[in-house]
This record gives sequence, structure tokens and C-alpha cells, in this order.
Amino acid sequence: MTRYRLKPAGWPDGKQLRLAVISDLHVGGVHMPLSRVGAIVDQVNLLKPDLVLLLGDFVASRARRPGDPAPSEWASELARLAAPAGRFAVLGNHDWWQDERAQHRLGGPTQAGLALETAGIPVLENRALRLETGAGPLWLAGLGDQEAFAMRRRPRGRRYGIDDLPATLAMFEDDAPLILMAHEPDIFAGAPARITLTLSGHTHGGQVRLFGWSPLVPSRYGNRYAYGHVRENGRDLIVSAGLGTSKLPIRLGAPPEIVLVELG
Repeated sequence: MTRYRLKPAGWPDGKQLRLAVISDLHVGGVHMPLSRVGAIVDQVNLLKPDLVLLLGDFVASRARRPGDPAPSEWASELARLAAPAGRFAVLGNHDWWQDERAQHRLGGPTQAGLALETAGIPVLENRALRLETGAGPLWLAGLGDQEAFAMRRRPRGRRYGIDDLPATLAMFEDDAPLILMAHEPDIFAGAPARITLTLSGHTHGGQVRLFGWSPLVPSRYGNRYAYGHVRENGRDLIVSAGLGTSKLPIRLGAPPEIVLVELG
């Protein structure tokens, strides 16, 4: 468990909120069987968070195999997550890439998204909700994946992501703090100051990390947003190293983690 304590710009004085963050489970195979998903859920519940945020890439980074848990199975385990302000999710690139039907039609719904919604976990895709929490009102926004169709040839003029930050920001009706869930951290570079905190995964901390540097990071900014707490121009980003592995089943210097963010 990796803990961050911070008071972002504009956070109300004297108000505290505990966020548990799960990212990049990549369920399937010997590294993330269903039993490990259940154990992770148990660990998160012991933290007694106010809010649980799931940052995408629930499925393995390969075609689904017969022995992999069905989406309904891992979603049922995640449904045991307990938090008074709720549990919310965004989807990651592999939740799109490994969904043949969604790739064929260049649109949702995805199997992962349907499984989460059926299990009672809302998936926020270019959508914002105003929540009442122990720290007062809070806006929670989820960005559509920025690389949803990056592996396909697209019709001319079609973007390879489904993210729409301007439309998402247009949903905010007051100045309550705003937390943005975005699977890929690259959106942070151009995000407005109105966003109190951005939470991301995707990079796995580089998955191999030596002396704070990773030789390969799936980001156009390289190591700039590879891992941890980043503060730029008074804005805050936290990038989780996630829990599973992608492509090569290796982690070195970037251990799997549950993230606990204590705001205020």
C-alpha cells in the first residue's frame, strides 16, 4: 500500500477525504487469478476509504483464454469493495483493445464496462457526478480512454481515443473540488487548473524501474508522468504503478500497489 498525503490547491480547510485507488489489475493467468482479486478487495476494505476509484485495464493484455475468469466473476469480486461515498470506475486501453466487438464497431459498450455496471459499479466515461461526502460536496469525473482504438485503422478524421475533456468539464455546475479519473496520465499536461486532482494508471510505473527511471514508459512524455505524485503549476497528479503486468510478466523496482490518497 502506497500512501500520499496532500492538500491540493482549492481544497477546503479542515476537510479530509480518503481515496483508495486500484489500477491495472489485468485479470487472468497465474499473476492475477480471481483469488488475488479477492485478496486485493479485502486489503482495500481494511483501509476504510471514503471513496474507491478503479482506474481501468481490468482485463489481461492479450486475447482472453479459456481459463481466464469471466468479466462477471472479477466484477463480482470488485462489487465487495465498500466505501460510504461509493465506488466508481473508468476503462483502460486494454478493456477496449481486447474487446473484438467494440473494436469492430469502433464504439461501446465493452464487456468490461457492462460487467462493472451490472455489478453496481458506475463507469464514468466523459461524465461527471456531484457527490456528497464527509468532506462536503465533490465533483468526480471520469475521462473516456485516450487510446481506445489505437490498434485499429480508423476512418479518415476519426480520433483513436474516446476522451472528451471539454464536454466532461462542461458538466460542472459549481466550484466544489473536482477529481478527474483518467486511465492514461498524458491528459494532465494540458488539463486546466480547475481540476483539483488527476488520478491515473496505465504506466505500471514503467514496470521496470531503476533508480527512479524507467527505460520504457507507455507515454509520449516518457518518465515525466511515469509514476508517483507530480505537481506542475500548482496542479496535482498521482500515477499508480497498478497491480498486474502487461505484455512481459515482469516487475522490477515497480512493485504492485494499492494507493491510498489522504486529501486535506
